[in-house]
Amino acid sequence: MGNGASGIPAIADWNRLLDGRVAVVTGGGDGIGGAVSALFAAHGARVEVAEIDPDRAERVRRDVTAARGIIRSHVVDVTVDDDVTRLAEAVLAEHGRVDVLVNNVGDYRPLVAFEESSAQSWQRMYDINLRHVFAVTRAFLPAMIEAGRGSIVNVHSVEGMRGFPRDPVYGAMKAAAAHFTTCLAVDVGRHGIRVNGIGTDLTQTPQVDYLTGYEDVEHLWQSWAPVGRVGWPEDQARVALFLASDQSAFVTGHNIPVDGGTKAGGGWLFSPRAGRFVNRSKHL
Repeated sequence: MGNGASGIPAIADWNRLLDGRVAVVTGGGDGIGGAVSALFAAHGARVEVAEIDPDRAERVRRDVTAARGIIRSHVVDVTVDDDVTRLAEAVLAEHGRVDVLVNNVGDYRPLVAFEESSAQSWQRMYDINLRHVFAVTRAFLPAMIEAGRGSIVNVHSVEGMRGFPRDPVYGAMKAAAAHFTTCLAVDVGRHGIRVNGIGTDLTQTPQVDYLTGYEDVEHLWQSWAPVGRVGWPEDQARVALFLASDQSAFVTGHNIPVDGGTKAGGGWLFSPRAGRFVNRSKHL
């Protein structure tokens, strides 16, 4: 893609925003990661999926290939250093570079009240929500620096951008991922690398079910989320595409809540009837 008279990167084809670029997506077999993988491939990226579950890895490879996208799947656990090394070696051996990295892996489980938590539960929260972001980013960053370009998108949670009463350790890990995003952006921007984050919320995925048990009160979505509906993985994927592509060429160091407005609207409420904090309730 060339530059226009203003120096702004010209978009050769708005329907193929990642044409020919190499994109690594962790946890890319299903849910938000699966939607990112499929959308990136549809926009011309050569997608490399890191997925811990072999069935999900094969399914996304098969589905994206059937849609005429270019994709490979790697069965790896990004919380394991040797697996991260193996992933980076495989991608760089195949392509010699990586243009886009989406750190998507994360989990709120095990959900443990802080007074009942332990060193073991803290370590698990660290491994699954923060440490792998460091490890995977570190594995691919030198290749981006050498190439003088790249885009990193860290998928975390709106719970790292507001108070999360159900598990402050989880919230702290997500907040750290968001601030790592900002700090790294300042550090590597001079190398042509942009780093941004997505704070997700209220998105229906295999990991978090926002629909089951609430079928009889769907009209309350207008109270639960300012946009008035549940989110879908594709909602997150579209923002990831924007951040990965030259459409956001002058955007770096930001964490965007992709939450249907819940951060702006307040988010968590304490329900005396339920005796706990809720982000949806049939009756407060």
